[in-house]
Amino acid sequence: MAATRGPLADHEWRLIREEARNGPMQMALDEIAAETAAAGGPRTVRVYRWDPSTLSLGYGQDPETVDWAHCADEGISVTRRQTGGGGIYHDSSGDVSYSITAPKSELPGDLMDAYHLLCEPILDAFEAVGVNADYVSESVPEIWRPACYLRKLHPAHDIVAAGRKISGNAQYRRRDAVVQHGSLTYSVNAGAHLDVFSGHDVSPAQFGERVAGVDELVDASRGELVAAVEESLSDWTEAEEGTWTDEELERARTRVDEKYGNDEWVRRRPDERS
Repeated sequence: MAATRGPLADHEWRLIREEARNGPMQMALDEIAAETAAAGGPRTVRVYRWDPSTLSLGYGQDPETVDWAHCADEGISVTRRQTGGGGIYHDSSGDVSYSITAPKSELPGDLMDAYHLLCEPILDAFEAVGVNADYVSESVPEIWRPACYLRKLHPAHDIVAAGRKISGNAQYRRRDAVVQHGSLTYSVNAGAHLDVFSGHDVSPAQFGERVAGVDELVDASRGELVAAVEESLSDWTEAEEGTWTDEELERARTRVDEKYGNDEWVRRRPDERS
């Protein structure tokens, strides 16, 4: 089913189809896309894959909640997002991520309204593969706060299917642009998700009771989910297929060195940075 044309479709948008890159580069590209949109360039919708599998920390998350030795031993990249919340293990084959970037002036000022606007194509993508998904109807108590998927569920931005969380979405607002990014769970790897954290007693069974994967609910491949998200984002914005410019990629690589791949950013909370 084609997604509905959204209210932002009158502007210039580009669709960047799924790219596999490491975590620091993916976070840098979200920030660069926001700068491009704010400077009068195209707004961007994109789908991306974390390669290698990556733990993304929330903006203010305590690094002591990470099992750094396990991540190093398993070749799991660690970066820190601009968005808040807890850590998310982005499995390279089990996670499908997206982002939407646009000038701040074109989006609702109310955060709930902005979330529900920008999640429209995500809900359409789930419907396209046969998953009956919607916002959680009421808050659900947290299980373990440092893990984003085990935090209290919020009706603004947490999407559930069969009573379990299947997508988390977050925004950060720069002075002149907004980035919304999120993850859709294709396949739950509870043990791998929990093993990147330290200091908890959550079992894989408990994790599985909170989180659902598309592959548990419908007969759809990961490629079909990716295609549905790409098509939904493209239809909703009427985006033209596009690519990064060489200048954007160079700036993103610099941003990785300065921030997303830098221990000062990744391993320190904001109040600890020099």
